[in-house]
Amino acid sequence: MTAQAHFPEPERAGRGGAPVMPTSRCLSGQDTTWTPLFTGALARQAGAVVRAIAAEIQAGLAGYPPPADAGSAADDAALAGGRAGFAILYAYLALAGLEDHADAAASALLEEAVETLAQVEMLPSLYIGFPGVAWAAAHLGQEASADDAAHEEIDAALRDYLMQSPWTEPYDLVSGLVGIGVYALERLPSRSAHELLGLVLARLDDSATHTPAGITWLSTSTLLPDSQRQSYPQGVYNCGVAHGVPGVIGLLGRIQAHGIAPGQTPRLLHGAVQWLLAQRLPARAASVFPHWVGPGVAVSPARSAWCYGDPGIAATLLCAAQGAGNLQWQHQALEIARRAAARPAEQAGLRDAGLCHGAAGLGHLFNRMYQATGALELQEAAHFWLRRTLEMRQPGSGVAGFTVYRPPGDTTLGWMDHAGFLLGAAGIALALLAAITRSNPHGIGCYSLRAPRWGRLLTEMR
Repeated sequence: MTAQAHFPEPERAGRGGAPVMPTSRCLSGQDTTWTPLFTGALARQAGAVVRAIAAEIQAGLAGYPPPADAGSAADDAALAGGRAGFAILYAYLALAGLEDHADAAASALLEEAVETLAQVEMLPSLYIGFPGVAWAAAHLGQEASADDAAHEEIDAALRDYLMQSPWTEPYDLVSGLVGIGVYALERLPSRSAHELLGLVLARLDDSATHTPAGITWLSTSTLLPDSQRQSYPQGVYNCGVAHGVPGVIGLLGRIQAHGIAPGQTPRLLHGAVQWLLAQRLPARAASVFPHWVGPGVAVSPARSAWCYGDPGIAATLLCAAQGAGNLQWQHQALEIARRAAARPAEQAGLRDAGLCHGAAGLGHLFNRMYQATGALELQEAAHFWLRRTLEMRQPGSGVAGFTVYRPPGDTTLGWMDHAGFLLGAAGIALALLAAITRSNPHGIGCYSLRAPRWGRLLTEMR
């Protein structure tokens, strides 16, 4: 799908005409419910690492030639590994006051990403396509309104895309319906955001599989990566946040919190939570949930991560509990989170430090759940995994000392340098930044967990 979007020029109010990020409704001030995890020498060490990552990314971007082909140009703009993700990092650096001229860098990076979006064909994917660039623009610079012309073309393209029925495209967070829903949530309360969310709900509804255990969604073999397609010709039911049913649950929780489609949303959400909880492994298993289940699938424990595993599932279930006001789900989410926090590090399956499946992502998940609940076990786990992130740094290698491991199932295996938001150094910097300031980076896919409500209720569950 091609999106020809024409975003307005960034406001020019800085010294010497430098671009300055417009004030965002999400970045308008410090979060008084968010408290720094690190203090003292540890906070200073983390701050130095954040600044080193920011400096190295900026130096690398300045030295890169323009991409030679449309494919690399799209990747260069995308949220997961390109300029849209870097813009998120520099905007939060500006909010924290840790980096001079970070606001100008964020504005320039976002402008470059948006210019690419208007010139090349990009996929309808939150992480590697045009919705992610548009999400970054909405998050950092665009006030949502009914007449927001900046996003009209994006929204129109997505409306056309979502009119397909029956739905045969991905449903997940990274590439499918859930990711589009995350973008639409960022655009609320605009009329087009409501329309998009209605279409996302309709496509989730008509593509759902109804089972005795509850409601789920099939990842058909045609949508699986090559490494899985031959092994699972009948498809799989995915239990990971990035590509599976927990991502749907997190989205539906957010939608219900906004009171959208009050008949449809609770029905889908309750059915999906019921199905997911039915997939729990035996108590003696290393994890509560597997990677996936389905015909011919040898079910096995998952690693501890955001993309797959108990920590990501606990965070999305807690989000659903918050959106639905469901204390039973909250209790189950905390049980899952506490068990994940107690899992020995050598069994977690982590090899690098990135957000997706690394130590920084795990630390940030536990930090978000701690901030939302006040559970001290989660604070301790967050502290442990973010310290582990600092310990993984090897100055002189990778990007500011961090390299990325591509796990089995990816097209490229082994260790590599990566600066991006999802896998690489930018995401690591955001997680560390959240540990040392009162700025709460609203990470994609982590969903919003707000502390006051659940913090008070936690004592009832002890």
